[in-house]
Amino acid sequence: MSLFRTKSIEQSIAETDEPEHQLRRDLSAKDLMVFGVGVIIGTGIFVLTGQEAHNHAGPAIVISFLIAGAVCALAALCYAEFAATVPVAGSAYTFSYATLGEFIAWIIGWDLLLELALGAAVVARGWSGYLQELLELPTQIAGDEAVVDVAAIGIVVLLSFLVIAGTKLSSSVTSVFVLIKVSVVLFVVVAGLFFIKAANYTPFIPEAQKQELEKGADQPLIQAVFGMAPTAFGVMGIIAAASVVFFSYIGFDVVATTAEETKNPQRDVPRGILGSLLICTVLYMAVSFVITGMLPYTDDRMNTGAPLAEAFSANGIDWAANLISLGAVAGMTTTILVLLLGQSRILFAMCRDGLLPRGLAKVHPTFGTPYRITIITTAFVAILAGFVPLAELSHLVSIGTLFAFALVSAGVLILRRTRPDLERAFKVPFAPLVAGASILTCIWLMLNLSLLTWERFLIWMAIGVVIYAAYGRRHARLGQTARDDAR
Repeated sequence: MSLFRTKSIEQSIAETDEPEHQLRRDLSAKDLMVFGVGVIIGTGIFVLTGQEAHNHAGPAIVISFLIAGAVCALAALCYAEFAATVPVAGSAYTFSYATLGEFIAWIIGWDLLLELALGAAVVARGWSGYLQELLELPTQIAGDEAVVDVAAIGIVVLLSFLVIAGTKLSSSVTSVFVLIKVSVVLFVVVAGLFFIKAANYTPFIPEAQKQELEKGADQPLIQAVFGMAPTAFGVMGIIAAASVVFFSYIGFDVVATTAEETKNPQRDVPRGILGSLLICTVLYMAVSFVITGMLPYTDDRMNTGAPLAEAFSANGIDWAANLISLGAVAGMTTTILVLLLGQSRILFAMCRDGLLPRGLAKVHPTFGTPYRITIITTAFVAILAGFVPLAELSHLVSIGTLFAFALVSAGVLILRRTRPDLERAFKVPFAPLVAGASILTCIWLMLNLSLLTWERFLIWMAIGVVIYAAYGRRHARLGQTARDDAR
């Protein structure tokens, strides 16, 4: 039963005051919203808006973004309650340790490493591609054709210095880039309004069309098990698009990893999570509405890597392409930064608990940040970004995130039952319904991912189980404390 031993909330909070493991509390609700908007708005708004309108939803892509935002809101409410109740670094890992036990906590921590490291590397490659196009850099050092993507390695290393220098400085730099990319997004919305053609919204929900079944490992798990054929357009097309654009919202959960560094986490973390999600949902819906009005969803230019730029070019505004590319570079910069920050905090929590070497959890004497963990994280992400073609692995980011969302939602219900006495500064309204809906929607979206994604995910989980059995279980701080008490 030691596999499922839980760590008390009181013990987790007490350990945050240990001198060698104490993080600085510098962040406000505004800082957390900046981090949230910084990590959420990235490739999704610059790419998926046009592609999913063209392939699945038509102008009703606006509804798809609304549905995806609502699904995320279910999980966000659960994260907000947990973060306000357990204001400790580690996010879903720490929450799981308090409710589902040590083994599940390890699994979720290992899962989040996959999500954040791979996510940061994938975005770094995308950042390199946009920078190469914007500055016309040699294709040998940047972009999709680079054998060694020097630009992707460079941005990861550069941003790691900010992560080490402190969350407050990271927030200040993120604020600048968030201002740039939000300004570009608002430009797209305001300028695009003058080029909308009402005829492009007819039909708003195109007639449903059956699609060919996928073959082999590329087919979704739900198709392999139930034989369900995918549908384009119509109501099911809107839902199919929502399953894809959902991943544009991934990252708000990283805000919860900074709870231990927030001045008033009980109040500010829920505001940061829910506020950033609301802002991004409104921006996503506004952009998708404008773009489908500027260019017919049937136009092949919508199904490209830069549909926003194509929409403006189609209306004779070619100079806007560079401005949009600048917004994409700014958007991806903040996404990489916040993902690196989140990963280092989760590893920090796992090391402090002894599931990984505790010496790695030592904080910098000047900056008060887990610098050793950050250096290791940087090296791993830089190698992935510089040498590995990651486009085909990007769905692993999604399955890892959904798995974490489902466990956190379940954990809220469990902690309500096991520790009703805890003070909860923020409570999920109608908790059984909200958490239950979050779990079901996450499972549904996971079932829509390919067999190959599931295979790779299970292999990664198996590697994690081996490491836990070989090291984590024997060195866990909780287990050592229990053995000392037994003596």
